Amino acid sequence: MNIQTPIETAPLLRHDAAGVAWLTLNRPAARNALSSDMMSRLQAALTEIAGDASVRVVVIAGAGPGFCGGHDLREMRANRDQAFLDRLFAQCSALMTQIVRQPQPVIARVHGIATAAGCQLVASCDLAVASTAAQFAVSGINVGLFCSTPMVALSRVVGRKAALEMLFTGAMVDAHRARELGLVNTVVAPEALDDAVAALAAAIAAKSRHAIGLGKEAFYRQAEMGLDEAYRYTASVMTCNMLADDAAEGIDAFFEKRAAHWKDA
Repeated sequence: MNIQTPIETAPLLRHDAAGVAWLTLNRPAARNALSSDMMSRLQAALTEIAGDASVRVVVIAGAGPGFCGGHDLREMRANRDQAFLDRLFAQCSALMTQIVRQPQPVIARVHGIATAAGCQLVASCDLAVASTAAQFAVSGINVGLFCSTPMVALSRVVGRKAALEMLFTGAMVDAHRARELGLVNTVVAPEALDDAVAALAAAIAAKSRHAIGLGKEAFYRQAEMGLDEAYRYTASVMTCNMLADDAAEGIDAFFEKRAAHWKDA
């Protein structure tokens, strides 16, 4: 699979393999900008995948030289209407929230630039693997537009001072710096990117789908709670998890020194 130069011409591509759904933004000439149409296609694909029990992990990638250059500035400039812009930014916020609430883990495969809402997309994904050629920025400030909505995702994965420096300056951050900041998990050579993403996805896909889905939801919910409330909530989640068939199977397999056979496999 060559993501950088796909043959298909549809704006969003889907390829499924071994329990992993690969979604590729396919507007390379526009740096895979998040137009209203592109976001609608992503939302529809994620909704379909959420109900697909065969999919255990989602990967979001980009075709062409860049991962995602953010919102479609041409579309925004041509529609300087408050109602249109309200809908556009509400749609973007809904998309990013949908990624967080997606039952399957979502991995960003970042091979090139990820700027503004493209950087927000990376920050919204649960995990991110980047090529050494990748660069990141919340660069709206360079055209007089503070990246307020990208700031929501960015500030939840990057420390406050680092996030504000990126937001105030619009400067590019290379892949290694992005890893230091916590924006990406792993940085690899460009030729190793697909293998690294596939290996991470496979490691997750081999686990209990039920436990992964339960745990992802719990992770984001407890992060917004106070300490006592978070422990009360996660204790109840642990109880539900322990009573599930997959937990019984996993513990039995551990003691019997064999591979687990998940109920939802």
